[in-house]
Amino acid sequence: MRRKRVVAVFTGNRAEYGLQFPILKAIAAHPALDYRLIVSGAHLDPNFGRTLEEIEKDGFRVHAEVKIDMKGDTLLSTANAIGTGIVSMSRALQRIRPDMLVVYADRFEGFAALIAGTQMRLPTAHVEGGDVTEGGALDDSVRHAMTKLAHLHFTTNADAKRRILAMGEAAWRVHNVGFPAIDLISAGLYAKPPEIARLYGIFPGKPVVLFTQHSVTTRFDQAVAQVRPSLRALEKLARRGVQVIATYPNNDAGGQAIAAEIRRWFGRGIANVRVHKNLGRYNYHGLLHFIGALSGGACMGNSSSGIKETPAFRCPAINIGSRQDGRLRARNVLDVDYDERAILRAFQRCVGDRRFLRTVRGCANPYGRGDAGRRIAQILASVPLGAKLITKETTI
Repeated sequence: MRRKRVVAVFTGNRAEYGLQFPILKAIAAHPALDYRLIVSGAHLDPNFGRTLEEIEKDGFRVHAEVKIDMKGDTLLSTANAIGTGIVSMSRALQRIRPDMLVVYADRFEGFAALIAGTQMRLPTAHVEGGDVTEGGALDDSVRHAMTKLAHLHFTTNADAKRRILAMGEAAWRVHNVGFPAIDLISAGLYAKPPEIARLYGIFPGKPVVLFTQHSVTTRFDQAVAQVRPSLRALEKLARRGVQVIATYPNNDAGGQAIAAEIRRWFGRGIANVRVHKNLGRYNYHGLLHFIGALSGGACMGNSSSGIKETPAFRCPAINIGSRQDGRLRARNVLDVDYDERAILRAFQRCVGDRRFLRTVRGCANPYGRGDAGRRIAQILASVPLGAKLITKETTI
């Protein structure tokens, strides 16, 4: 009997894991594949919700916990974290000895994991390369560096595939599979309205705001100043009866400062406001469905999920600031600056502008059909391993 191909999958934070869930599920179900799950970063950090428990509740076995030294809230601490991540990840890979490694997106934890894997001559697949976010985060530079290191590329849209080909990657390495989160949405794997109403004490008759705002890492010293207009706008909306659910940011430089500001703001006892360190993928998608199908309102902040996942739920999105500049988006997204009045005007459009709401209901989603996990697993199972895969050629 032929031995199953062992695929290590690295995850470093809650949002990334939610996107990797369909990939993990498809790998686990494939008869020729077996997975080894490596967790790190915010999954192990109680300050950001310690989301390791969410992974275990989903039924996945965690094969390695990779500790990353992220003691500060600065760019220096991020650079140090990448270094410690490379060391810890290389040790985990040496112990697990997988046939392949899968790394997602553009965060510093994944960057460390990908460097470790490729320097150990491990065939490595990168998911969500080729995207563009020109908003002052370090994402683009890290993402494109990961592309040039990786051996296989799974893109979420046709524009991203074209960019990777323009970087000189061989066409046989690049596969446009769509956005993995759409797999879960298409399958209806999210909390239904009665469950959401019970969990969060919200009602379908009143608008809801689901809020997440991360720092812009190249301007992390401005993180608190950037989030304050959002919090003032949310307070005004809450006092008008809008139901506000806010979550913590991720653990980028500046993230701890934003979380502390949210705690101070929430501590004032504003009615109609709830704050959670994290919601989990199942409930997060359930809230987007609740807003889009029943209550009205908006997804607000600067998370990529507000750009990429809201169209599938016909949920309006208010994108604040520069973090997602350049990101491919559907017509349900309203872009505003860090400005309280602009945020309030955008929210009014989300609940009162009939033309915009018709646009939201009819907008096309540019991120695929909902079969990314299956397609990725098939390619991981069938691509020939060996020197051709490992030896990177360039076409330009």
